[in-house]
Amino acid sequence: MGVIHASAIIRNPAEPDKAWEGKFLVDTGAIDSLVPRTHLEAIGLKPKDQRLYELADGSEMSFDVTTAEVEIMGQIAGATILFGEDDTEPLLGVTVLQSARIAIDPASESLYKRRSSRL
Repeated sequence: MGVIHASAIIRNPAEPDKAWEGKFLVDTGAIDSLVPRTHLEAIGLKPKDQRLYELADGSEMSFDVTTAEVEIMGQIAGATILFGEDDTEPLLGVTVLQSARIAIDPASESLYKRRSSRL
């Protein structure tokens, strides 16, 4: 499968008018999503916790995390968001895609809305 990018909006759930829209790499190997710290702080989001994650190369790294609303393809879902370095490409992980009922079509390397979800 090739590289898939998608536009998404990150909103501060406490102040929904504060939002950041960007282009994200869809990362099916990532559980949670990642946004550069400057964008999260600009919309008033602050770290709520710190968690250890395993990176693609097998190394481990600790990240500040928060929760936010994510809108993708008109679908809205709550998500755990990691505070990335300012030069990091934003990533959409699988949990937000599943929660927003968005699926990946590997043949066309695109995303589509699912009609229904499993409970």
